[in-house]
Order: sequence, then C-alpha cells, then structure tokens
Amino acid sequence: MLTLRTVVVVVVGVALGFSCKRSSTAARSRAAARTSQQEPAAAAGTSRLRQGDLIFQQSTSAQSAMVGALTDSRWTHMGVIFKEAEGLVVLEAASPVRKTPLQRWIARGRERGYVVKRLRDAESLLSDEALVKMRTLGSTWLGRPYDARFRWDDQTLYCSELAYKLFDRAAGVRLGTLQRAGEMNLNDEKVQQALRKRFASARFDPMETVVTPDSIFNDQQLVQIEP
Repeated sequence: MLTLRTVVVVVVGVALGFSCKRSSTAARSRAAARTSQQEPAAAAGTSRLRQGDLIFQQSTSAQSAMVGALTDSRWTHMGVIFKEAEGLVVLEAASPVRKTPLQRWIARGRERGYVVKRLRDAESLLSDEALVKMRTLGSTWLGRPYDARFRWDDQTLYCSELAYKLFDRAAGVRLGTLQRAGEMNLNDEKVQQALRKRFASARFDPMETVVTPDSIFNDQQLVQIEP
C-alpha cells in the first residue's frame, strides 16, 4: 500500500524532472493571474538579445506538463543565452546539460512561443568578468545528467536550478524564491496516479531545496525584453 511519504516522493521526484494534464481550478487561476499580461512571442527577430538573458518557454514534453501542474507554473522550461562563434545559443539543463542553438531551442516550444527577460541592472551586475565566470561555470556542467529526482547538488541539474546557481555563483544575484519540494502542489489525483505508475520506487526528500521557472520569471529584478 502506498504511504503518504511514497506519494510525496513519487510526485516530487518527477515534478522537476520540471516538467498534468490538469491542475485544480485554483491552481489554474493562480497561474493565469501571474502571467496574464505576458503572452509568449512567436519566434521572430532576436537582435536585441544579449549574453546572460533568460529565455522561457512552454515545453511540449509530458514531463513539462507535469511540472506545470506541480508548480502552478505556465513556464515549464528555461535557459540562459550566450553568444558563440556560430551565433546565439541557450545553455539549458535538458538531457544532458548542453548548449542548443537559439532557433532550435525556440522551435521546441509550444507554438514556438517564448519570453526573454533580463536583469534590470544588467549593465552593472553582468560585467564582462561576471559573464566570463558564468560561461566558465556553465562549461563545467556540460554533459551532466538531467535532474529527474530534483536534488540540490551539482551532479544532476534541472533547468531553473542551473539558472539560479549560475547567476548566484558567478554574478552574486539570487533569482526566484527557494522553497521546499514538499510545498509544491501534490494534491492533483491525476498527477499522483501517473507518478505512482512511473516513479513508485523513486526516493526523494520533501525538504529538498527547489526553485521553479515561474518564480524566476516573476522576479522583480528582471525586465521583459521580448516580446
């Protein structure tokens, strides 16, 4: 018989594997209230984008749908933009951590929609030195596995964990709100049913520190650049 701990373990383990098909009416209302003024852009010009910009999308993956329900979040995937010789890329925690060409990253999102945000004080906070530190730290994470069990260590990483740690350690900027895994929305029965099937044996600490894409998206230190 599944215990309450099993349900919590199962649900949270996938959750920020960050990314059911439904959440409660209250959850949908909260998510809509937070994001009603920010509609995603269809892929268009990206000439205004800079290194260190944050890009958000609604992923089409089943795991991202699960993340949306568990975190009451519209934004289920995110990454950090950098410039390479071949053009703009997105450093993302996918499977594994990697750099993805920007247009390819955008194409994976629902209806190619995305939103880009930037630090309000980027000119002073994202100095050349800070950007070098971000690139260097990000490079050390390339190839690391995706964090399907939502651990707050560096051995595996999920998307908003990568962004949070990158800005914190390289630029001294803490984005979003840290919370406990057990504080997420664990009450949706369809979510629980799906997770029991797929992750009944997963082990997870409900006291684990987590950060969601939505909490970073709504951080007042950021301003919207696109659309």
